[in-house]
Amino acid sequence: MGVVELTGVGHSFESAGDVGVRWMGYPWSAEFSGRWESQEIESESLKGNPLGDPYVRPTYIYVPPSYDKSDRRYPVVYVLQGMTGQVDMWWNRSAFRKTTPEAIDAVVADPEVQDAIVVLVDAWTSYGGSQYLNSKGTGDYLDYVTKDVVEFVDSNYRTYPKASMRAVMGKSSGGYGAMVIPMLRPNVFGALATHAGDAAFEWSYATDIAQSARYLRDVFDGDYERFWTDFRSRPAFSKSYDASLSNVYAMAACYSTDQDGTVRLPFDPSSGLIDDEVWSRWLSLDPVRMVKDHAEELSLLRGVWIDAGRSDEYFLDVGARCYASRMESIGVSFHFELFEGRHGSIDYRYPMALRYLIGCLTD
Repeated sequence: MGVVELTGVGHSFESAGDVGVRWMGYPWSAEFSGRWESQEIESESLKGNPLGDPYVRPTYIYVPPSYDKSDRRYPVVYVLQGMTGQVDMWWNRSAFRKTTPEAIDAVVADPEVQDAIVVLVDAWTSYGGSQYLNSKGTGDYLDYVTKDVVEFVDSNYRTYPKASMRAVMGKSSGGYGAMVIPMLRPNVFGALATHAGDAAFEWSYATDIAQSARYLRDVFDGDYERFWTDFRSRPAFSKSYDASLSNVYAMAACYSTDQDGTVRLPFDPSSGLIDDEVWSRWLSLDPVRMVKDHAEELSLLRGVWIDAGRSDEYFLDVGARCYASRMESIGVSFHFELFEGRHGSIDYRYPMALRYLIGCLTD
């Protein structure tokens, strides 16, 4: 088990003048209070997965400043990425903002926040993502997260190995995972945060499904294989139809793959007619609809954070409100917020939810 410590050299400077700009660190480096470790997890759950994707996965694990100075145990927050995310992308920097690892360090290093371990999970697939579910189309990613990743962390770090001291959070598809995993595996996580997570499927997937039907009709004669051949022959997302077509197929691979591995679309690719049987399979995995059947499991949660941008282009603000309404109907308390914003550039919300979740994890 190799460990690579990821550190940076911090600098600061001040700029005089009317605006009084003050930088705390050049934008290409940071000095961490805690430590990030790069690990690899060999996943039994992903061995032999149908896409032939790697079963050895990179993982970044943050240990707080106090970790090497004591023998105490720590709560853990697991962070899930959205569609097309792979774990090293957390280190990408947006203009004038901290990277997510820097933001996590700033939260945990705050003396008003209890120390915690934070785990950045990789669940990328050749279709772009897994929705953190077990599927014959992508692999057993629900088991990978809840068994392989959690067991690795508990075996190699001083954690509290119980649900009440673990939380899960994510954005978009990661937010979807954060919503459904506690329902499907209630003995693993005790709190969740979802930022614009996939929910209320009749709203959030409608545009992509309609656009995909149109593109298949006009460009690919209803043949998805022709799209994938085209997509893989050039730079990804270099054509206008790439995002819709790849996303809809990836969702179908997660939500409606038969036991023999056949990926079933929720619409006829030639006519665009909705296939009611397949669409019902999608809806059965909609967090909004799942809540009523998992009231007992959800009642065990110590904290729930729900948010989304008011102008989310996938109507995930509507999905968030629907999910919150269902949670309210079963008596689960939560923090809910709609803020000014769309689907992208909402990473500044993550530290808020992280602070909230850590506060929920008490022995």
